[in-house]
Amino acid sequence: MAVPGKKSSQKVSSILSQGGAEDFDIFCNQCDRDDIRLPAFGYCVDCEVHLCQTCYNTHRRPKPLRHHQLLDKDHMPQKQNLSKSLKSTSGAQDGDLSKPCTKHTKEVIKFYCHDHNTLICSVCVTLEHPTTSCNVDYIPDISGQILDSTEFKETLKDIHKLTEECCQITKDMKQRVAKSTTSLKDAIAEIDNFRTEINKRLDELEMEVKDTATTIQHDNNKKLKTTETTCDNINRSLQASADTLKHLNTNKKTDQLFTELKSAQQQILHNENIAKKLPTTNDVDEYTFESNHTIKKLLQNEKSLGSLRKKGIKQPAQPKNKAAVPMKMTTSGNINVKTSSDTEDCWITGITVSLQNQLFVADYKNKSIKMMDINSEEIKQLQLESNPWDITIVTNDTLAVTLLYTNTIQFLSFSSNSLSLKNKLKVDGCFGISHHQGKLALTFSLPPKLQIMDLKGNMKIKVEKDSNGDNIFNSLWYVTTNSHSIYVSDYFKHEVIWFNWQGEMIGRNVDNECPRGISLLDNGSFFVSDYLGKCIYRVSSDCKDWTTILKKVEFPQAICWCAETSTLYLSTYTGLSEERNNDIKEYKMV
Repeated sequence: MAVPGKKSSQKVSSILSQGGAEDFDIFCNQCDRDDIRLPAFGYCVDCEVHLCQTCYNTHRRPKPLRHHQLLDKDHMPQKQNLSKSLKSTSGAQDGDLSKPCTKHTKEVIKFYCHDHNTLICSVCVTLEHPTTSCNVDYIPDISGQILDSTEFKETLKDIHKLTEECCQITKDMKQRVAKSTTSLKDAIAEIDNFRTEINKRLDELEMEVKDTATTIQHDNNKKLKTTETTCDNINRSLQASADTLKHLNTNKKTDQLFTELKSAQQQILHNENIAKKLPTTNDVDEYTFESNHTIKKLLQNEKSLGSLRKKGIKQPAQPKNKAAVPMKMTTSGNINVKTSSDTEDCWITGITVSLQNQLFVADYKNKSIKMMDINSEEIKQLQLESNPWDITIVTNDTLAVTLLYTNTIQFLSFSSNSLSLKNKLKVDGCFGISHHQGKLALTFSLPPKLQIMDLKGNMKIKVEKDSNGDNIFNSLWYVTTNSHSIYVSDYFKHEVIWFNWQGEMIGRNVDNECPRGISLLDNGSFFVSDYLGKCIYRVSSDCKDWTTILKKVEFPQAICWCAETSTLYLSTYTGLSEERNNDIKEYKMV
């Protein structure tokens, strides 16, 4: 026997077919769909269903049901028609409605709530979207308006548009992944080439040591051979003399014995002199191999063979032999680099940035190198013996600085919180310096020239004159390099000149009034500070085209582009001691 308010364990049809006694003969058709048996309280003539008290009281609340005719318990049919299900609430045909409700899976979606833009069933209307608060329509009442409607057409357009966008996204991603794959293959090839260069150089160093060992061994064998031959000759000569003396003494031939005896004594003295000139054991040393501590320390300290640097895929690559792509720069702020130990206002003549987000500046007037953490702006300072001009990063922990008046390049060691002096190289007194893969490019003004040397100071190439014997330069200041190009700024010739690493001049840009600082971008183009023109140019890699990216910059001096942060750092110098010379200006690319 079913209990009111509880779920029945069987379907209605099966219970009735059993003919078992019930507490009530007529029950709510609507609740019975959810397996809840409740007594009928009334009847809906339009839906032809019996309703419990709750369903009866709420049946006409939804807008589509307001016109339905309800009969109370006394007037409702006393016989239940189980072949009828809940009919449409407006008399319209709902035979095409078959999609189940996502919340009430046994119910079919028949209504649409305009306020919530959602499809709902009759239970949803009763429990969640009452017509007292929601604008609900019965779907068959409004569905006829959709045929060939604007909404229908716009929806198809939106589907088509989104489909095309997804296809384009997939296409773009495939192209980007293909380009990334190609770049990684190129990077791996560069790694292999770099490793080959390292192996080649190590092979050369190994061969030098082995050649030295071979030479020493050859000298030792030569000494041994000389000693063996000389001593063997002496032994044979002395043994023959001894045999002769014994024979004459036995036969008592005194005259001959006397003569041979004196001759033997002379021979002994002669051979003693020869023996004294022979190599001794002191002339032959034993050896052990002592490894190069610099190389050993370098390999221990280095954390990687190199790094994979992003090309900046959001920006279009600089096309070769095309005008430099315009860029917009915005002022990010100023960094004051003057310290309490400085005796004068600064003249920042060189700037560089490390991969560890450290800013290094050469302060000419205060004879120091300053290291600053860009995030904290904490400054570490190292005093030098002379005025520094330019600065470049050589390795992950080494800088190289040009000192004008001592004619040296001073190497510095740096970490996250310290700077210290290392070794020096003697040069003629250079201004600009740039390092790339173990080679230094140096610029000089008296006389003006470009030199390429290795890190040991061995000069590889010197450039002064052209093929006609005329001077190429007038007054060289700064230099910047990448794997295939060297760019130098000639202050008094008002131009930037382009060379390869073989020292061959390839091109020049003559659109600068007074070029000073120069700094490369990843795509091969470069920035130039025009001191008297009071602006910053961006020049294409072939030097043919240029654009002004910053105007009204008062006397720009040294510049440095940081690709990782898309930031341009520059110093200014008015020629006088002024506070504004103490600031490094920051410009962000936007």
